[in-house]
Amino acid sequence: MAHAAQVGLQDATSPIMEELISFHDHALMIIFLISFLVLYALFLTLTTKLTNTNITDAQEMETVWTILPAIILVLIALPSLRILYLTDEINDPSFTIKAIGHQWYWAYEYTDYGGLIFNSYMLPPLFLEPGDLRLLEVDNRVVLPIEAPVRMMITSQDVLHSWTVPSLGLKTDAIPGRLNQATFTATRPGVYYGQCSEICGANHSFMPIVLELIPLKIFEMGPVFAL
Repeated sequence: MAHAAQVGLQDATSPIMEELISFHDHALMIIFLISFLVLYALFLTLTTKLTNTNITDAQEMETVWTILPAIILVLIALPSLRILYLTDEINDPSFTIKAIGHQWYWAYEYTDYGGLIFNSYMLPPLFLEPGDLRLLEVDNRVVLPIEAPVRMMITSQDVLHSWTVPSLGLKTDAIPGRLNQATFTATRPGVYYGQCSEICGANHSFMPIVLELIPLKIFEMGPVFAL
């Protein structure tokens, strides 16, 4: 869960998010180095009046500043492509949940439990309990197990939506007439929040997503207990 004045990303709850945070730090260090080098060169240009005649026509230097950016791009592209392919892998999911976006709420279907279907609406401020988060709490949470691969089938009933949970590294568009899928494996229990990340109308800001992740043994008792 994000907090006030937070600068970094949310704590990872899945291996994919851990990879994304690692790649973020990797790319950020490269950006810092490039920015420092460029600012240092600009500073020298503005403060030095001397001209070195040996670099006015230096083929070797031109070769270096042409090849070096290409090497840097490769160092960024390779881990990025690796993570991209990891996010698309479907490794024999244990559970399948279908999420359907509506204006302006989410509907969920547990396809492995006899077609259990329920709607998830944002709780109005008057119904919040002490400790609940305004604009993020819902009446029916999605209960899922940890340490088990889960497949989310995501679509929309009306307009474009986006099913997003930052702690899990998930952001998948919900498109009418199309069924997108995403997989994740949660590593620790807890309650995790997300929101629709696609502008979908007047109440776009009021489509929260709440996942309650629990141990597998408790989940096997049946997800209906949390409704």
